Amino acid sequence: MNTSQKLLGPNYYALALQTEVQAVNGCASRDEARAVMATSIERLSAEISSSKKFIGPDTRLVVLPEYFLTAYPMGDSIGGWAYKACLEMDGPEYEKLGKIAQDNGIFLAGNAYEIDPHFEGIYFQTCFIIGPNGDVILRYRRLNSMFAPTPHDVWDKYLDIYGLDGVFPVAKTDIGNLAAIASEEILYPEIARCMAMRGAEVFVHSTGEMGNVSETPKNICRKARAVENMVYVISANSGSIKDHAMPSASTDGRSAIVDYQGRIMVESGWGATMTAHANIDLHALRTHRRRPAMSNLLARQRFEVFAQSYADLGSQKANTLLDENGEVCVPERKHFLEAQTKSIADLVAKGVI
Repeated sequence: MNTSQKLLGPNYYALALQTEVQAVNGCASRDEARAVMATSIERLSAEISSSKKFIGPDTRLVVLPEYFLTAYPMGDSIGGWAYKACLEMDGPEYEKLGKIAQDNGIFLAGNAYEIDPHFEGIYFQTCFIIGPNGDVILRYRRLNSMFAPTPHDVWDKYLDIYGLDGVFPVAKTDIGNLAAIASEEILYPEIARCMAMRGAEVFVHSTGEMGNVSETPKNICRKARAVENMVYVISANSGSIKDHAMPSASTDGRSAIVDYQGRIMVESGWGATMTAHANIDLHALRTHRRRPAMSNLLARQRFEVFAQSYADLGSQKANTLLDENGEVCVPERKHFLEAQTKSIADLVAKGVI
């Protein structure tokens, strides 16, 4: 390896592991749900170890699908799901996942529902990255969710505790600057952009989506986010969801790795598989980012031009789950539909839509 390669970064392999998700929706108790999660982690341990042996010892990053330990809530209240299905920030599930990362010498990324002791009674959908030492090195909480709390709903308190860099975290590691995007948030360019502005080079995208054969909105946006931010996107979809009300293959297939020019490097078919793996070339990416050229979209961007439009024409409002004393209010799920309905009315009134 020459001097410039040492300066600009390594090559390694990343894997978007399209694994089966075992739902806990039908579990009658918290203990039963934890037992299902433990079994899922044991299976993942074997799948990750064998996948690395097949791909090669330079496999450094493994991305798991959205809500890979639980599936998503259907019919559960906010409080009921928080108690039954959500991980504690220092709970045993993270410890077991950390051991997988340690045993395989990898960065392990995934997505789970998680409770935070600062926000009693609610939960956040959390993307995480665990380092090869077994520690969680990044937590990103989903900002756009249809029927669940987000940091924006408790905005003032969340910023007091975690700050804006905690809202848009980037982990600077020896395999690049890593950031996480949750599922459908690949559709929102501002989220990826805020992380790119903080140095993100590789987006881990845990998703649970309809992997059908058409060019879906998420497939389009994976490529768009890669191009406009000059990043790699490693996107892991599920390989079916078992024991859930939806047909098991509804969110199945087309896990992919997209390079920084929007080219699909590899894409899986259907079912549980490890076929979406590819080489991540940080040297090439960093060289591309540092070239004065028309293709250097980050360097050519003029962020300040857009700030006032966002401030004046924004839609959904912050702090809808904080009372007048700054304490968390536990909502019914209908609260989120009501908030969106009001947002639509405001956008109509402003002539935006």
